[in-house]
Amino acid sequence: MKNKQEPGMTLIVKTITRLTVGLILLYGIYIVLHGHISPGGGFAGGVIIALSFIHLMLAFGKDVALKKLSQPVASFFESIGALMFLSIALLGLFGGYFFFNFFVNKGEPFSLFSAGTIPLSNIAICFKVGAGLFAIFMALVLFKGTGKDK
Repeated sequence: MKNKQEPGMTLIVKTITRLTVGLILLYGIYIVLHGHISPGGGFAGGVIIALSFIHLMLAFGKDVALKKLSQPVASFFESIGALMFLSIALLGLFGGYFFFNFFVNKGEPFSLFSAGTIPLSNIAICFKVGAGLFAIFMALVLFKGTGKDK
């Protein structure tokens, strides 16, 4: 008699994933929010956040990851990120300069709210990159080839 195996990896991998995926997500958010005063920013943070969801998918299977972040939700966040980034750029354009940092001149070390529109741009880029990378990985998983190995 065959036992139906659960999707995903072993119990050890699933346990470690449960412990680490929240920390990975939190680290990605930290990288996004502090990107204007330290190395990082929207792209790096977006990749880390997307990798936390990909980590869930690899450990538990695609169904669990789709419950956490479905394709329509990922598409929504990608669209919101693009609209936010464009809106910030156009606000600067209408203010006299394209991508002008119109709230504050420059960031100060150890001061989170000192960089004007740069953190907003980082958040927009994070949405776009994170959701886009997760959608690409999801497309690769869902539409994998059905050809037989030789």
